[in-house]
Amino acid sequence: MSDIPESDIDLFDDTGIADPYPLYKQLRDIGPAVWLIKHHIWCLPRYKEVRETLFDWRRFTTSLGVAMDETVNQATSGPGRANSLTSDPPLHDEIRRITGAPLQPRALETIRERIAATARDIVDDVCKRKSVDGMQDIAQVLPLTVVSDLVGLPDQGRESMLRWAAATFNAMGPMNKLGLEALPQIRELHQFCQKDAVPGKLKPNGWAARLYEAAERGEVPVEQCPGMMREYIGPALDTTIFGTGALIRLLGENPDQWTFLKNDRTLVKHAINEALRMESPVRSFTRYAREDSSFDGVVVPAGSRIIVLYGSANRDERKWDRPDSFDIMREPSDHLAFGYGIHACGGMHLARMEMTELLNAMLDRIASFSVGSPTIVANNTLRGYETLPVQIIPD
Repeated sequence: MSDIPESDIDLFDDTGIADPYPLYKQLRDIGPAVWLIKHHIWCLPRYKEVRETLFDWRRFTTSLGVAMDETVNQATSGPGRANSLTSDPPLHDEIRRITGAPLQPRALETIRERIAATARDIVDDVCKRKSVDGMQDIAQVLPLTVVSDLVGLPDQGRESMLRWAAATFNAMGPMNKLGLEALPQIRELHQFCQKDAVPGKLKPNGWAARLYEAAERGEVPVEQCPGMMREYIGPALDTTIFGTGALIRLLGENPDQWTFLKNDRTLVKHAINEALRMESPVRSFTRYAREDSSFDGVVVPAGSRIIVLYGSANRDERKWDRPDSFDIMREPSDHLAFGYGIHACGGMHLARMEMTELLNAMLDRIASFSVGSPTIVANNTLRGYETLPVQIIPD
């Protein structure tokens, strides 16, 4: 395949996980679509091609899975196994109508004050302590308290959500050490969804219980519920946690941007979008090409699996001026951190609400803060921090 753009870059080794951004730049410079020699798969590193591919679900389907490994794809797609990400219409629409109902902006307004009150408690606590871990003490708290309670899983499930989510995202990548180690936990998650996350064991009126209520009304086959359940285990937590961690780190490293925010709260939404653009919590998923497709002259054959690089697209210099600079004065509302098109993240409105209320609470109580060096989470698909030292000066 020497006549096509290709690279021996490995985005999933220790270097690629710790700091993928120089590698993304190399891939963008090589071409609009690049054959990854080590993994025998295509990737799309530029914004234009990523956005077009995410939008065109007919040509680039998710109904055959979004992982790199075909065994994983077979286990997470198709009737009874799919969720809204790994399905196309009409099944996608049936699933999203149910799983997305409590995540719509109007529905979320009923929990805004609860989220805001919890955010104020978080900030009050860290202001007293002054030296904290930005991940454990700030970023994780809202998702692990309010959101996990709203999902309404049995205790075993709530305690395992982060572990199962990490395994799920590791299995979306290659079957390297991280991918292989994830498989037993994926089987454990599937067993839980089939045997424990069921009526009688779920919290009444919780989001998870509503899936089976919809099945009772005939809106979806009951055998589809375990696959749909996975939509609430993982994506509801990790992506928001890592997005929040990135926001804290970037504001801590750029005190001038914090000052802008203190002086103008209308910049809050731009700060959140800019953090998500800079550090996309999901680095990549795949799509399956149903037909030959040309990307600026590079033809990807039908039947190819393609890695869609959200993290690279969001730093594409063809789209963004100074893409590696954190600038809340820009308005990057068209970033791709939440995806795009019908398969855009169903929980994005909840994530924005959590990040907004937390940031407002911080602005109310914190004069300034600084951050130390984060430790990066080792994950094939996620981009985030294990720890993030934070030093706080309260108002």
